Amino acid sequence: MWQALHEELAPQGLVIVAVALDENLDTIRQCAREESPVTLTYPVLMDRDHLLAEHYGIVNIPTTVWIDEHGRVVRPPAIAPADDRFRDFTKVDSSLHHAALRRWVLDGVVPLSDAEIHDRQELPDADVQQARAERRLAVHLLRRGQDDRAREHLGAALALAPNDWTIQRGSMPLRGEDPFGQAFFDFYESWEAAGRPGYGA
Repeated sequence: MWQALHEELAPQGLVIVAVALDENLDTIRQCAREESPVTLTYPVLMDRDHLLAEHYGIVNIPTTVWIDEHGRVVRPPAIAPADDRFRDFTKVDSSLHHAALRRWVLDGVVPLSDAEIHDRQELPDADVQQARAERRLAVHLLRRGQDDRAREHLGAALALAPNDWTIQRGSMPLRGEDPFGQAFFDFYESWEAAGRPGYGA
């Protein structure tokens, strides 16, 4: 669906850039180029250090951020699946997002007022900031082969940010866990019990 939206709206000025929060380039290449049902003609980047996620306050995936031609955020991070395949899970109707995107690109109708944009941009608290630093250090140590020290810092990150998908689920492959396996479903249950935090509309 993102490819279809790209083809439909690129002539009117829309630029889609996908960013994967992943450590393994081969995994991203396989997902974006080999397993995709259609050829993707927009860029797919990889943010191994989660810098983009931290800069824009992304705590869950899939998330979109709308940025205008002046670099201004006109829609802060919000869950926006490409289609309705997981609608029962996300509780998000993808067609509403697509319609709002078309109104913005074609008619210049921004989806939110400045006040609404401000209200939806949550600043990370001290625990989340510390968790991000711990995760970054853990990944750095893993890359250097210091697995024991990395596990210690990753454990601290997980404890400090129990509902942050980019830390919790995003680190599952680093911990040797399947992000579609039991560890994910255990995380999902605790996240849902906490009220589904980070799933902005």
